[in-house]
Amino acid sequence: MTDKVLILGGSGRVGSCVAADLANHTEAEITITGRHLASSQLISDRLGSQVQFQVLDLAETEKLEDAIASSNLVIHCAGPFHYRDANVLRTCIQKGVNYLDVSDHPSFTRKAVASRDDAIAAGVTAIVNTGIFPGISNSMVRHDVEQFDEPERIHLSYVVAGSGGAGITVMRTTFLGLQRPFEAWIDGKWQMVKPYSNRETIAFPAPYNRLGVYWFDMPEAFTLAETFPVKTVITKFGTLPDFYNHLTWSVSHWWPASWLRNPNVIEFLAHVSHRMTRVTDKFTGIGVAIRSEVTGRKNGNVARYCSTLVHENTAVAAGIGTGSLAQLLLDGKLKKPGVWPLEQALPTDLFEQTMQSRGVKIQRGWMP
Repeated sequence: MTDKVLILGGSGRVGSCVAADLANHTEAEITITGRHLASSQLISDRLGSQVQFQVLDLAETEKLEDAIASSNLVIHCAGPFHYRDANVLRTCIQKGVNYLDVSDHPSFTRKAVASRDDAIAAGVTAIVNTGIFPGISNSMVRHDVEQFDEPERIHLSYVVAGSGGAGITVMRTTFLGLQRPFEAWIDGKWQMVKPYSNRETIAFPAPYNRLGVYWFDMPEAFTLAETFPVKTVITKFGTLPDFYNHLTWSVSHWWPASWLRNPNVIEFLAHVSHRMTRVTDKFTGIGVAIRSEVTGRKNGNVARYCSTLVHENTAVAAGIGTGSLAQLLLDGKLKKPGVWPLEQALPTDLFEQTMQSRGVKIQRGWMP
């Protein structure tokens, strides 16, 4: 029988890229959902006959349950996840349907993994934080950690050019991440860190080269610390062109906290930023760069290992990250009942195979 995949929020930029990756690499029947018919129907038409569109709002509980029950795999792409509960995941567990999402906020990750025991009992494999970052970045770190006898420190940096091709949602996510300080695992203890602080210049591969990155609240900040026996996990983010970083820093440090917790202010900032990137995208592109650096002990000596990845389109890269996992689940090559962040579920050998099949190149090596 043909596998049926339901992509919630599949008419968005990232969701449609996930659908495109699945259409290219599987024979599954794919249904993408959205709240509006006209533009979403155009997207499904562009993706071909393998992809169908269904009007669906996540608030329509019965309709959502029916759609999940008739699927073999559900992929949740309807962000931002700051506002989401884990109802879709819980419904998948109740219906015995495997689950993926592109969630990118720690609050949602914690809600999701709370259902781990229920998923194990139901035999459901659920993986959260897939995509590009978090997602492919987590698997890069896992590979790097595995090179050490005693890993001690993880430094994970990301940079996105302009909008990243991901639309206004990525703008909302950025400003929502400025709302409050967060915990980071530093020197073996949890410490509070202010978002968009501690600028650090990182050497990314061309064409990004040396760029500034800042502390940013990501699920990896705690999932990597829980997964690997390290003393420090650093997660930093930056944008191109660099003046966006300075604008974001000023919002984070100078604007009253009450403003940043006002949904209307977040929407205003997101829309203004999106209009700005429509101009700058023409000059900067919409790509992404990731750099993973792990420090630890190898054969008794202190050593550093680094992995880097560059992709010309951030949304397409996210589609590859999630689509490759979906393919593994549909093919029966990945099965781990429970709810897991990516680095706890995907073995490195399978990660390597899927990246090679999609032509994604990751540069790696020991550092001086």
